[in-house]
Amino acid sequence: MSKTKDGAKNLALIRDKLGKDDYISIIDTLVKMIDEGVYIVDSDGKGLFYNEAMAKIEDVNINDVLGKEFQDAFPGVELKDSTLFRALKKKESSKKNQQSYVNLRGKKVTTNNMTMPVFSKGKTVAALEIAKDISRIEELSNTIQDLRQKERSERRTGKSREVKPKMKHYHFSDIIGQNAKFLQTISLAKRAAENSATVFIYGETGTGKELLAQSIHYDGARRDSPFLAQNCAAMPETLLEGILFGTAKGGFTGAVDRAGLFEQANGGTLLLDEISAMPYELQSKLLRVLQEEYIRRVGGTEEIPIDVHIIATVNEPPEELIAAGKLRKDLYYRLNVVNINLPPLRERKDDIPLLVESFLDKHCKRFGKELWMVSDDVIKTLKSYNYPGNIRELENIIMQSVALAGNEHVLTRKLLHMPASIRQIGDVAGQWDGSEPLDIYLDNIEKEVIRRTMIEEGGVISRAADKLHIKRQTLQHKLKKYRMNQR
Repeated sequence: MSKTKDGAKNLALIRDKLGKDDYISIIDTLVKMIDEGVYIVDSDGKGLFYNEAMAKIEDVNINDVLGKEFQDAFPGVELKDSTLFRALKKKESSKKNQQSYVNLRGKKVTTNNMTMPVFSKGKTVAALEIAKDISRIEELSNTIQDLRQKERSERRTGKSREVKPKMKHYHFSDIIGQNAKFLQTISLAKRAAENSATVFIYGETGTGKELLAQSIHYDGARRDSPFLAQNCAAMPETLLEGILFGTAKGGFTGAVDRAGLFEQANGGTLLLDEISAMPYELQSKLLRVLQEEYIRRVGGTEEIPIDVHIIATVNEPPEELIAAGKLRKDLYYRLNVVNINLPPLRERKDDIPLLVESFLDKHCKRFGKELWMVSDDVIKTLKSYNYPGNIRELENIIMQSVALAGNEHVLTRKLLHMPASIRQIGDVAGQWDGSEPLDIYLDNIEKEVIRRTMIEEGGVISRAADKLHIKRQTLQHKLKKYRMNQR
């Protein structure tokens, strides 16, 4: 007997044993336990289940929805735009669907939905919708987009009246290093700045990929045109597509005419950071844009020509990303016209004295300290460490030492605050007495490290992830795993 038939038989046995009321109680309990918003309607469109998470997203009372037809509960959603209506009447499923609408209290809500019909004996008996609130993310994204457009317009027309602090623009002269391998990398990057060939940069976290990308732009032929950057891991798929390509009014519920980053960066450079975090399907759309050199806004039909210098970065070896299905091979070959590998700090330790001198000067000015020199013992200690966080980690070590210094003029070993040593890690391992499984013991250590780091960084996930030298998404996964999710 097939697994499908086995499953159906077992389900029937459970249904017969429990009875209808017990069955409903189980579903009701399950719906309440789920973190995402859940809304289930019957074949007539009346609310059967509606959990607290969904009520919080839509800012309505549960009793305003249960037992009422969805078009009465949400009059701001037209039937033609309703995913629940399509699921019930047309038997259509909708996945990763962005939807904006006005709830009963007049509040605009934007969600990322998955909606599907529920079948029994060939008939549609219900429709199920699971939603994640992205209203705040969309609001922030739109604000950033509008500010970028405004700044570009003011710069073009010269109408800006505000005196704003200038954003730091990096050039090759800002890059520090004399290591032979590193100098070869910089030489290649300087040649890349002379033309518009796409650039693919691989470097571990903290090696300075954006600094190098900015240098290619601001020391290149496009220096007077926009330089825009987008971290592909920072936005959900439904928003990222609109951010990159723009949106057309009427393209989806709540959409407005808004230029995307490709249009805003036209004539200049667009940095796509952590491009392997871009959803696979969206990577194929990007590939088409690079090949055809025009974009269509999301929901639009107009073909808009674009002239943008693309620089893409990853922090893991591209061949591993391709093998893991995170990076499309065809997109990689299209982007990898100029290939730049930034060496990690452990492969250019002869540059540590130069970097330390630069960071010391920078942070002494910042904190008003007068540390003029570094002891040989400090340099020796700094060179003995492998820096999983690379140059960013080295700068953090120097910054912390300067910040905590008194009236000293020499940075000595006593001022240096290095990460946990191998000996300390060995001490922790030696505390295991075998009374619990090793994986649980290690999980508890990891949980405590994460807890302390989150406290030290004020609960800011991005900063905590940087300090732990892991990706933001990885930290979010671990917070969920250890039930440490922020409330």
